[in-house]
Amino acid sequence: MADIFELFNKIKKDREESGTATISHIVVGLGNPGAKYTFTRHNAGFLTLDYISQKLNFKIDRLKFNALTGECTVAGKRVLFIKPQTFMNLSGRSVLQLSAYFHIPPQRIIVMFDDISLPAGRLRIRADGSAGGHNGIKSIISEIGSQSFPRVKIGVGAKPHPEMDLADWVLSAFSAQEEKALKNALEWAGEAALAVIDHGVPEAANRYNGKQ
Repeated sequence: MADIFELFNKIKKDREESGTATISHIVVGLGNPGAKYTFTRHNAGFLTLDYISQKLNFKIDRLKFNALTGECTVAGKRVLFIKPQTFMNLSGRSVLQLSAYFHIPPQRIIVMFDDISLPAGRLRIRADGSAGGHNGIKSIISEIGSQSFPRVKIGVGAKPHPEMDLADWVLSAFSAQEEKALKNALEWAGEAALAVIDHGVPEAANRYNGKQ
């Protein structure tokens, strides 16, 4: 009989530890699914989530609402990390569904994405703002009905020639010279997203804006 009670108590404890804590924040990495897009400029958000998951030792591999998801505790808060699998232009659908399911307001949705207006490897943290021509951000704003969500912008460099098609540029791979800057940027971007959760946007921006 004692063994049965011990088993019940263990099950109760496991449920309390793993399943009942409320999701506090959602961290979104933007990109396109598929091996051919993995190391392209447009996948800077996905690559940053890969860095975070390795650093904190958890996996982002559960499909929920058309996004790969994973959970981890950051600064005592339960955080959901997501990679929308809808392709960039429809990223907002997964963000809307998951934020509605977990009752997360825009101010606690942190989005990491590529920015062609910044030199490759440079960061910029903002509390809100327009889409700035980024289709993934445009989709999120349209779906959740707000642009008041924090974002971590990862510089991927401007088009080398004005006449070059923008899609061709953001879907291109980084040069060997840019890869070193990118590696540092992904680490800083990951740290910046975690700092937003732990310390808020102003302090995170003060620490990481302009990092390169």
